[in-house]
Amino acid sequence: MTPEEQLRIIKRGTAEIIGEEELLEKLKSGKVLRVKAGFDPTAPDLHLGHTVLLWKLRDFQELGHKVYFLIGDFTAMIGDPTGKSETRPPLSREEVLKNAETYAQQVFKILDPEKTVVVFNSEWLGKLSATDLIKLSSKYTVARMLERDDFAKRFKEGRPIHIHEFIYPLLQGYDSVELKADVELGGTDQKFNLLIGRHLQREFGQEEQVCIMMPILEGLDGVQKMSKSLGNYIGILEPPEEQFGKVMRISDELMWRYYRLVTRIPEEEIAEMEKAVQEGKLHPMEAKKRLAETIVKTFHGEEAARKAREHFERVFSKRELPENIPEPKITVTENPIWLPKLLKLVGLVSSTSEGRRQIRGGGVRIDGEKILDENFKVDLLEKEFVLQVGKRRFARIKPENVKVEGT
Repeated sequence: MTPEEQLRIIKRGTAEIIGEEELLEKLKSGKVLRVKAGFDPTAPDLHLGHTVLLWKLRDFQELGHKVYFLIGDFTAMIGDPTGKSETRPPLSREEVLKNAETYAQQVFKILDPEKTVVVFNSEWLGKLSATDLIKLSSKYTVARMLERDDFAKRFKEGRPIHIHEFIYPLLQGYDSVELKADVELGGTDQKFNLLIGRHLQREFGQEEQVCIMMPILEGLDGVQKMSKSLGNYIGILEPPEEQFGKVMRISDELMWRYYRLVTRIPEEEIAEMEKAVQEGKLHPMEAKKRLAETIVKTFHGEEAARKAREHFERVFSKRELPENIPEPKITVTENPIWLPKLLKLVGLVSSTSEGRRQIRGGGVRIDGEKILDENFKVDLLEKEFVLQVGKRRFARIKPENVKVEGT
């Protein structure tokens, strides 16, 4: 494959490349490029938003280059200030290491382990002395730091900016120096940090890295960046049925962005499907099912994807019950029992107030019949029945699994 053909593959789906001509020259040199992407383990699970970068790293691997999957166990204890309107609470070393444990297992769902080097930045950042840190800090100015949008906004509004937040992008940039990165990948929100990597490499006499920014994937709400803290995420280790169901919740418009950013389906094929939907030849629901099946297959395999689709069609499309409904054993002090209390007791809602809200909104059914009375009471010993909240939460209540205290 020619350098130009390689570049065309690399550019697919990117938002911006800083140093595109430099990248072409690097490709022409024929050397194996050192490609870096950093992930701070601030949560235990990776989600589809992370896979936008992972797929691009896989592109580089398939072109013969070496990927450095950097786990920011040191920087995670500081917390990336990118996009934050206030200082992030620090994580303990124990929390960071616990979160990092599952990362390698998760990334190899996409990356080739033979062409991946997993590194922890505590290996070098943890060894920096006070003198080293002062020297590193001398290579950037406060004025340049305040050019950054989030810092500038906080400074203008009188919100605190702590010194360690200025240190974070310097440490991320120093990772590139330590790894002698030829290319660094990040989301569009990471542009400032990636550019500091270029700056520091120049300061340390190295060839500057090419910076590739990938688009930010919106979460299930279609508005905000996919994030576990916002609850709008699809985790890559979530059960197949849950994964499939979540994909089916995204809007028809957002579906095409997911196709392009988190699947390997060729652009020509995606464009054909999009056109077929616009012309009424393909139902959007069918296109979305294919997307959900493709995503589940990536992380759980073909058989799991097929079963997840069948489950969805049985439960949601045909309104049938799922195959394996939990059958909780419960102890109560009264019978009949107030329905919101029962919903909380079996774990279908987090509180009785949520249970009442679900009932008011028409989201609660008993044996398929909608219950709209917040004061409804259920006899637990009369007969077996199925409780349902929303589209995906079920519990089968059996009299033999119920103990009424005092009887």
